[in-house]
Amino acid sequence: MIRETLRSTVHGGVMGIILAILGATELGFVSTLPKHVIASGGRPTAWLALVLIPLAMVIIAKGFFTVRTNQARVFQLFGRYVGTTKDEGLRWANPLFTTQPLTLAAFSFETNVLKVNDLSGNPVEIGAIIVWRIVDTAQAIYSVQDVKNFVQVQCEAALRTLAMRYPYDSHEPGTHSLRGDTATIVEELTAEVRSRVALAGIEIVEANLGHLKYAPEIAQAMLQRQQASAIIAARQTLVEGAVSIVEMALERLSSRKVVALDEERKAAMVSNLLVVLCGERNAQPVINTGTLYAG
Repeated sequence: MIRETLRSTVHGGVMGIILAILGATELGFVSTLPKHVIASGGRPTAWLALVLIPLAMVIIAKGFFTVRTNQARVFQLFGRYVGTTKDEGLRWANPLFTTQPLTLAAFSFETNVLKVNDLSGNPVEIGAIIVWRIVDTAQAIYSVQDVKNFVQVQCEAALRTLAMRYPYDSHEPGTHSLRGDTATIVEELTAEVRSRVALAGIEIVEANLGHLKYAPEIAQAMLQRQQASAIIAARQTLVEGAVSIVEMALERLSSRKVVALDEERKAAMVSNLLVVLCGERNAQPVINTGTLYAG
């Protein structure tokens, strides 16, 4: 696997000075060309110098390039990777190198909304927002053909795999779910995506769920199920509270000796209190004109 290798480059200003010196030399040589021709006895030496200096200037000029802030340049020599530079500004390198610019800034994209069956087999719609950036330029260019498309495909594959590991909603205490444990799901999604895109020299900066709901065909049924579960949970809490109140009432009546109750009267009192405490409607007063016991 090809790894990034940083390569030093020459500051463009230095090579610019050398280029200017060569240009001045060429101008001076042209202005004194007749003297050189006469001094050389008509030999082609003067004409050769007249050609070589411009050629050297053209070759030097070809080595100039610029590197913007948060950008890198990848060097190739006859198709072979030879290094990467991240030095900003006007730079100069071997004119035979071909350079390819590559941004190091962070990218952000939202995956397509995927329709997946969760752990319980219910169809859900899920999507994510991914923030990523390139940290190894050599891997990003040579390990994959299209780095942006690669990241998107791998992110959606990771999201699909994660959605199948958990139910949308958990009905058992201590069980993780897509809706109820967002922090855990996001952490696992980030780890899953990172492992998949490491091949391309990519760093996942952040991953969050951007869309999560039941598929339309079962959304209404699942809503009714959630409502029923909420009602059952509320009833359980209400009954537990009512039983505690009844126990407290019986204990206080007995400890303060307000009234002596036998088992039958206790049962009647418990029944009445539970009806009052657990009923959905206000209790209606009933006047007792008799007794619990037959004459």
